[in-house]
Amino acid sequence: MVSRAERGAMADWFWTIDRFFLAAFILLIGLGFMLSFAASPPVAERLGLDSFHFVKRHAFFLIPAIAVMLGISFMSPRQVRRAAMILLVVSLAAMVLALFFGVEVKGSRRWISIGSFSIQPSEFMKPAFVVICAWLFAEHARQPEIPGNLFAIILFGIVAALLVAQPDLGQTILTAAVWGGMFFMAGMPWLWIIVLGGLGVGGLVAAYTLLPHVAGRIDRFLTGEGDTFQVDTAREAIIRGDWFGQGPGEGTVKRIIPDSHTDFIFSVAAEEFGIVFCMIIVMIFAFVVMRGLSHAFRERNDFTRFAVAGLVLQLGTQSMINIGVNLELLPAKGMTLPLISYGGSSMIAICVTAGFILALTRHRPEKRASERSLFRGGIVAPAE
Repeated sequence: MVSRAERGAMADWFWTIDRFFLAAFILLIGLGFMLSFAASPPVAERLGLDSFHFVKRHAFFLIPAIAVMLGISFMSPRQVRRAAMILLVVSLAAMVLALFFGVEVKGSRRWISIGSFSIQPSEFMKPAFVVICAWLFAEHARQPEIPGNLFAIILFGIVAALLVAQPDLGQTILTAAVWGGMFFMAGMPWLWIIVLGGLGVGGLVAAYTLLPHVAGRIDRFLTGEGDTFQVDTAREAIIRGDWFGQGPGEGTVKRIIPDSHTDFIFSVAAEEFGIVFCMIIVMIFAFVVMRGLSHAFRERNDFTRFAVAGLVLQLGTQSMINIGVNLELLPAKGMTLPLISYGGSSMIAICVTAGFILALTRHRPEKRASERSLFRGGIVAPAE
């Protein structure tokens, strides 16, 4: 235990970090590692690999992922913004490279192969995009003559164009939903809401018309016709699990789910540990979102408020999409369950998101006291 009397970076971090957030993130990471033992061996065996191949790789990525999360949590808001800017530039450049030199998987170019590892740049783009857009919205709110909203719209257009070019409609919808929520918080005029809403609907219609794989997934969801093996099997696993599950290692339906360790790990959790266990997972994600929005509601600094709200909305929306697909409430989409599904890029990128949240929600009593004294003296403190 670190004493309050101690001075130093570690002591300051321990007493200023939001330990509820930290506990929630560590708990989700631990649940993900536990579920990798249940979900990944059947996939590895089908591929002719060692039964615990994906478990070992999951464990291998946990160490750098947790280190990244904790390291970022020491940053100040200014450092978070600078780190996000660097990460955004690098990830956007990597997304362009992936279009020309990336590995093609199921008709999409989203991955860059480096030796035996593959990196999905769009995963790292997401948290950086949220932070930079939050800064642009905040700058416009602080100084209306700065075209921050316009720059945010242009940046969103660039990101959406790169995601559609891969193509990755799911990540495009996720990014658009989070960006729209932040823009609404920043005081989006109703005219913009109507215009952007119309563009969003038009984009979905265009995707359905021009992208055969998107049309196929939507048609299968609406009609139930075609190749629905994976979602039907996932539903069967959930039903078989009932309230309290079949027990660890006792699941049988999970063995024939193709992506049981990634997109459909929620169904594996339901079969082996039951619906009650899955409800606990949902409650943890809900807690993260609600606590983040509560922080944002109390925060006076626009940048911090927009960034925290956007980051937790990103986590919550992504988890909602993944769970909705598992429950057949949404069309099938390759999107992981944050901090739980297997995936090196996804795990580290989500830990970047978690690190940003921890850094931005740290208590800074000295800074706030200084801001109050400046306000009382008639001096407006500059935005962090």
